[in-house]
Amino acid sequence: MKPAAMDEASLEAVIVQQMVEVGWTQGVASDFNPSYALDLKHLAAFLLDTQPAVAEAVGLGEDWESDSPARTKFLAKLQGEVTKHGVVHVLRHGFGHGAVPHIDFYYPRPTQGNTMAAARHDANRWVVTRQVHYSAVDTGRSLDLVAFVNGLAVATFEVKNSITKQTVADAIAQYQVHRDPRELLLAPRRCMAHFAVDDKRVRFCAELAGPKSWFLPFDKGYQDGAGNPPNTDGLMTDYLWRQILAPSSLADIIEGFAQVTTTKDAKTGRKSQKTIFPRYHQLDVVRQLLADISENGVGRRYLIQHSAGSGKSNSIAWLAQQLIEAKHDGSNAIDSVLVVTDRRVLDGQIKETIKSFTQVGSTVAHAEHSSDLKNAIEAGKRIIITTVQKFPYIVGSLGAEHRNRKFAVIIDEAHSSQTGKAAAALSGSLSAEGAQGEEESAEDMLLRMVEQKKLPANASYFAFTATPKNKTLELFGDAVPGEVGKRPFHSYTMKQAIQEGFILDVLQGYVPVESYYKLVKTVEDDPEFDAAKASKKLRAYVEGHETAIRKKAEIMVDHFHAQVIGKHKIGGKARAMVVTKTIARAIDYYEAIRDYLVERGSPYKAIVAFSDFERDGKRVTEADYNGFSGKEIPDRIQEDPYRILVVADKYQTGYDEPLLHTMYVDKPLSSVLAVQTLSRLNRARPGKTDTAVLDFANTADEIRAAFEPYYRTTVLAGETDPDKLHDLQGALARVGVYTDEDVDRFVALFLDENVDRSQLDPILDHCAVEYAEQLDEDEQIEFKSQAKAFVRTYSFLSLVLPFSNVGWEKLSIFLGLLIPKLPAPKETDLSAGILETIDMDSYRIEKREEVAIALADAEGQLEPVPTGGGGHGIDPELERLSEILNQFNDLFGNINWDDADRIRDRITTEIPEKVLADQDYANARANNDADNAKLALTAALAKVMQGMLRDETQLFKQFVDNPDFKSWLTDAVFRSTYDKKAA
Repeated sequence: MKPAAMDEASLEAVIVQQMVEVGWTQGVASDFNPSYALDLKHLAAFLLDTQPAVAEAVGLGEDWESDSPARTKFLAKLQGEVTKHGVVHVLRHGFGHGAVPHIDFYYPRPTQGNTMAAARHDANRWVVTRQVHYSAVDTGRSLDLVAFVNGLAVATFEVKNSITKQTVADAIAQYQVHRDPRELLLAPRRCMAHFAVDDKRVRFCAELAGPKSWFLPFDKGYQDGAGNPPNTDGLMTDYLWRQILAPSSLADIIEGFAQVTTTKDAKTGRKSQKTIFPRYHQLDVVRQLLADISENGVGRRYLIQHSAGSGKSNSIAWLAQQLIEAKHDGSNAIDSVLVVTDRRVLDGQIKETIKSFTQVGSTVAHAEHSSDLKNAIEAGKRIIITTVQKFPYIVGSLGAEHRNRKFAVIIDEAHSSQTGKAAAALSGSLSAEGAQGEEESAEDMLLRMVEQKKLPANASYFAFTATPKNKTLELFGDAVPGEVGKRPFHSYTMKQAIQEGFILDVLQGYVPVESYYKLVKTVEDDPEFDAAKASKKLRAYVEGHETAIRKKAEIMVDHFHAQVIGKHKIGGKARAMVVTKTIARAIDYYEAIRDYLVERGSPYKAIVAFSDFERDGKRVTEADYNGFSGKEIPDRIQEDPYRILVVADKYQTGYDEPLLHTMYVDKPLSSVLAVQTLSRLNRARPGKTDTAVLDFANTADEIRAAFEPYYRTTVLAGETDPDKLHDLQGALARVGVYTDEDVDRFVALFLDENVDRSQLDPILDHCAVEYAEQLDEDEQIEFKSQAKAFVRTYSFLSLVLPFSNVGWEKLSIFLGLLIPKLPAPKETDLSAGILETIDMDSYRIEKREEVAIALADAEGQLEPVPTGGGGHGIDPELERLSEILNQFNDLFGNINWDDADRIRDRITTEIPEKVLADQDYANARANNDADNAKLALTAALAKVMQGMLRDETQLFKQFVDNPDFKSWLTDAVFRSTYDKKAA
């Protein structure tokens, strides 16, 4: 018995056989014409079958093999159109030629019930041919397989066999070294993709460029990483030809995914074209989402956890484009798609990407203001793009006439800004169930308010993020039968992105840097201070001292020259980022780095990036330091002599610059912020093989803890328990600050539009008196903490619970307005004055050995949203100054504490009142989560402090010059104002 063949030829034969089984026809190599890169036989047959008059007119009739002038002229025109616009454009749109007004080269998939379109689509010819001799010059050269649609080549294949000790890497090398991209078949835009295939892996390249050809993985992924799962029914890679390249699937790719995009260089004005072909996970997520919408219609929530490097912008663009064509029960599933981005830098990028993939550009609109959204919907715009900052206000303007429309909301980087109040505002605006009746009782209104906080049945939400928080998972994630908690609808993990080479592992070159210093007393007495608070202040004092900043700046610059430039990282083009915790600190670092670069005769310069800032009583901007506007920073950092970018918050997230190689961190990082910040380095590009992190503020263990939940698929370990609300409700009631009658009477009055504050405040004031007079300090702290926990938890749970509870809604309204009335317990700062009693004696920095941080290869778990109050008083631990200094020097020299000197009476009254009067901050508190509201608070506080320059010079100077004081003041004012109801 002859054994089965296991060589490369046998693998080619299996591929062709299985492609024929799913609808392809095996072609004949001699039918290929290398001069035109066409299968002339099948092109002629297609035209004769579908457009016989056209076939005769262009010389491809019955005598198509004859080299007539008409044929030559037509084939030259066809070649030119493919060269100029790409094969996909010609297949989609065809063109006119001579006296023929239009020639079709492909018929798209029909809509349901369109028998004529179905017959035309069936006339398409799907042909795969082995051993195609593609060169008109070197006729001995051949490709293993070429796929044709109606005679036009759409894909080429080099097939390898691991049994004969050749792999996909050998196929890639063959394309890069032995396949000349100047050959017509291999030229840009001539094919959609070139596949390197073996029996285990698949990679593809959309445009060949010789040795620079970049082959991307097209694997399904295995155990949240690279590769393909075992296949008990065949080869591990047969999904490529059995599923992805099956005619129905390839038709979908031709019509909705593959594209040639044109971009214009803003500096040179030159236009360049790029062929785009979807990666496996991009194709998979869009198809799964569309299938679910087509089957179930609108009303679901989808969490898509796609890592950096996943090509998220294109995935969002493809999804938006195809959602407007999706059908459910025979009609459009979606009327309008709203694309919401949480990162302004991506706003324009997504807009342009969607336009490039959308066949009719007029379907896309951009909503800058509330009226823009209303006008766009009324004008029939199908895709509307806005930013999350504008979104709550924009959706609030939707009128009743739009409540019966069906919406898809695609949220880029879905974080907590899409939960709580912002999502409730969105839900209420879009919901068909939220229209008010002519007459409503207080009870009816309460029920409607509860329902408005549900994600409405006429909207679907598609949340894309690499780092979902527990709130995001609970709000958008899927419950899986047999599992506790929730998980994403679709995931493309950090692990897979790293293993596939789309991003680099930023934890492989991590170097912790420790600071050592000695502080000495400058007073004869040995006073007592609160040890914990004193240590925080001492740490902040040391790390913000000009000596420390100068020494760290020197380490950064020397390292950059020796280890980055000196080792020719990224071909000598590498850039670095310095991450600081405040704007004042960023400016200090910039000045120290700038001066040291000059001192050492470096040819390079630094750039500082920050939002507008007050320094020494004067408003300063980035342009004051850099000599050019902040808008130019992303372009300038790509050009010499600029190599080091110093930042404070700005550019820490949502900034993609592949030239970034090294990061110097002097800011405490944790959780999502740590992942997002360090991930600025992970963008891959040719010549970039590694990254480096020098961290002055965090430990390897802290960074590992931040990254581990997001290395593989992130799941929610459990769900927020609604019974906790019952517990909180009972605990609050037992204290006796208010009665059920107080709550019912207050809410009934509150919901009556004819009632003014004079009838509401007395109820709250009476309860506030009970709180102040009947409870001791610890009881006050516990009550206020539990009240805040109830309001926060109910605000969130009301979005996800399948039932309504009017009692909870009433209590949430009541407590939300009572909490601001409750006075805060008095607190004395027992660390005040410590900075006046010490001075720095010495300071040194020690760089530790490089650490390769290994992450656990397991699904990451996040705990559900906490429901407890957790508030309690802390007894200060008093110690002698000498003991505090010794403890700080010995134990806390390498821990970066965030706090600073407390200020006095104006902090508790005048500054909060002025901040609360700021309208932008009021809007942010009403419609955003804490993170976004705090951004608005920072801007409001800066304006208030500027106004105090004349009367409170010392206070103002502390705010401007002392970053730790500013950080503390910002936190203190935010804590005292965030929960106050916005006007």
